[in-house]
Amino acid sequence: MHIISDLHLHSRFSRAVSPQMTIDGIADWAGKKGIGLVATGDWTHPMWMREIGEKLEEDGSGLLKQKAEDGRQKTEKFLLSTEISCIYSQGGKTRRVHVLVWVPTIASAQKISQELTKRGCNLMSDGRPIIGLSLINLSELILTVEPQALIVPAHIWTPWFSVYGKMGGFESLEEAFGEFAKNIYAVETGLSSSPDMNWRIKELDSRAIVSFSDAHSGPKLGREATIFELPEITYKNIKRALESPTHACRIEYTIEFYPEEGKYHYTGHRMCNVRLTPEEVSSKGTTCPVCGKPLTQGVMQRVEELAGRKDDELQICKSTNDKYTNQLSNIKIIKSKTFPNKVPFVMLVPLQEIIAEAIGSPVTSPKTQAQYMRLVLHFNGEFNVLLHASINEIGTVSTKEIADGIRKVRIGDIVVDPGYDGVFGIVKIWKSEEEKALVDRSKEQLGLF
Repeated sequence: MHIISDLHLHSRFSRAVSPQMTIDGIADWAGKKGIGLVATGDWTHPMWMREIGEKLEEDGSGLLKQKAEDGRQKTEKFLLSTEISCIYSQGGKTRRVHVLVWVPTIASAQKISQELTKRGCNLMSDGRPIIGLSLINLSELILTVEPQALIVPAHIWTPWFSVYGKMGGFESLEEAFGEFAKNIYAVETGLSSSPDMNWRIKELDSRAIVSFSDAHSGPKLGREATIFELPEITYKNIKRALESPTHACRIEYTIEFYPEEGKYHYTGHRMCNVRLTPEEVSSKGTTCPVCGKPLTQGVMQRVEELAGRKDDELQICKSTNDKYTNQLSNIKIIKSKTFPNKVPFVMLVPLQEIIAEAIGSPVTSPKTQAQYMRLVLHFNGEFNVLLHASINEIGTVSTKEIADGIRKVRIGDIVVDPGYDGVFGIVKIWKSEEEKALVDRSKEQLGLF
């Protein structure tokens, strides 16, 4: 049984998060996307935890389900997941690292929250609380209360708040977690890195690479996701897939945001419109040539600093055939010839963004939303549209331009302008309006795609 999961998101109790991020709102968007396992988010926040208890119930598998309403039972499952921001001093440097914490029961989540409160942590301040505990002390607390808990370093390359981040992170997981590094079975790529960038880090060879959305609103769910293959959808099997994967319990593949679209991909200084590639940083240095202030180091540059192997050693290949992902519809599967056991991944663009560019209308416009809902309802979820549906049928249900946009995304025929220093990159599917105009509107031609 394979299941699409998104295990990092936030509730309305976190800063800069949509008020629509309620349990019902999250479940509704998970259904539209085709996500079968979704994070609760923010269980450390007392008011959100109360809402979790009101809306969800444990199903005996280490996961939660929505309580039946009007005799109807929802199908999405929830995993108790929260993000914690650790800010503290270690080794003469201020450390700022975000971690995800997954637990199998409401009781263990409540007990961990109680222990954090006893240590002076203000859990009411935000859905993603800032605490002064080190990663070592936090890991000890969590695993003492709940030995089955999973601690996953979040968006591990973000410059300001991550385990490898230049501004507040570490050089290795062992330096960060000490004796508890052995309990770190997985790391999250974040929006500014892709799995192949992480494959260059040797200490990650023994860890799973997972990807999730870090969504602050419903439409952002699933912009990155992890697909598990499990005999049964349980917390224990998810842990097995990360800790000691087998053919029966494994990550099948991950769905990735284009890392160039992440807002910290390249090194730069947004105030001066300066953006540098790693090669340019090597020749020009890390000082802004305009104002003389330090540049914000991008993820690509940081990977270059910590990498134990060169990019070309991976022998990255892209193909439309893979033994684990042969159910996908003509999508480029990315994997390593050198390390064939590493989990493959695919690169996608959210459906609403494809539609908006195809029809020349804003993402939030009624026109875009009408096309989105038409496709989602017809094909039973966004991921079915992006991954499985035939291009010919998509064109029949929507428009030829939308169908062609999905085709181009599947084969990677797009243009990306990389992000830097807090500025999101820009993905364009068509290089120009002239190229879009070349789309053949005939049903016969579309069937050849």
